[in-house]
Amino acid sequence: MSTRSRAALRLVNALDVEGEVIDGVRFFDVVGGDGTHLRAWTNDLDGSLARDPRVPTVLLCNGLGANAWCFPRLLAPDAGVRVISWNHRGTGGSARPADPTHVGIEHFVDDAVAVMDHCGLDSAPVMGWSMGVNTAFELATRHPERVSGIFAVAGVPGRTFSTMLEPLHVPRFLREAITVNAARVMGVVGGPVSPLLRRITLAPWAADVVAHTGFMLPGPDLDNAARALTCFLRTPVDWYMHLAVTTSRHQRVSLSTIDVPTTFVAGSYDMLAGATDMFTASRRMADADYVEYRASHFVAMELPDEVHGHLLEWLERVG
Repeated sequence: MSTRSRAALRLVNALDVEGEVIDGVRFFDVVGGDGTHLRAWTNDLDGSLARDPRVPTVLLCNGLGANAWCFPRLLAPDAGVRVISWNHRGTGGSARPADPTHVGIEHFVDDAVAVMDHCGLDSAPVMGWSMGVNTAFELATRHPERVSGIFAVAGVPGRTFSTMLEPLHVPRFLREAITVNAARVMGVVGGPVSPLLRRITLAPWAADVVAHTGFMLPGPDLDNAARALTCFLRTPVDWYMHLAVTTSRHQRVSLSTIDVPTTFVAGSYDMLAGATDMFTASRRMADADYVEYRASHFVAMELPDEVHGHLLEWLERVG
């Protein structure tokens, strides 16, 4: 086995070990409100960021089934931000709930609160990516006192599946039906291939191939992209599609009730969260900025410095 393969295998296995530190991430355990065991993580490897009053703490509601390496700039030593996050139920070392229906956005909100309580955060700026944007806005709706700002990356505040396929100019009334039913089909046929996918360790050249498909675009760090994709493939396809179908039912939140500094970062070529809907949402809020890049859904990996710059600007607004 090559050095790179051994490193990737150790990375995947680390998701099952509390306290393991690897590639800029420390894992720890949290218990959700319904007793579900969650694998949480932070870039604060030794607790020094938590003790530094100059370093803000941000709660990250990640993309569905995503992992820490989808935001490589947050893991850099000079990130200037302490990040607290967790892996979704049934992914990345987190257990599946006893009730398999407990995987909706409302349950992810409860998990976010559990992580905040575990880390002693009464309130925090909240960052979301993809379906994590739904979670961030739902958290702000249900627990407004705990959210001091929202940084929304490639995601919308509800009805996500109805915004998909925008770059392909698919009529809006067809988008949700196409994408939700595709997820259902993949959930049925994907189970048998999951054991094979779990054995795959992607090399940087393979990540580069994926980055030229149009679904994802090239970024500056192919090693990190390979790491992120390898971890993503560890989630069984049928379970992932179960999560996707369940979270597709999340409806749009009322933005009139949310009055915190908000920034939307969109990708013009995003197949999974329409930029038009992100722009419209930003215009319906009193204190929201909107920026759009020629990027895909994976804008934080494709343009890490640009996205991080907007994150730091947003934190200054949050104060």
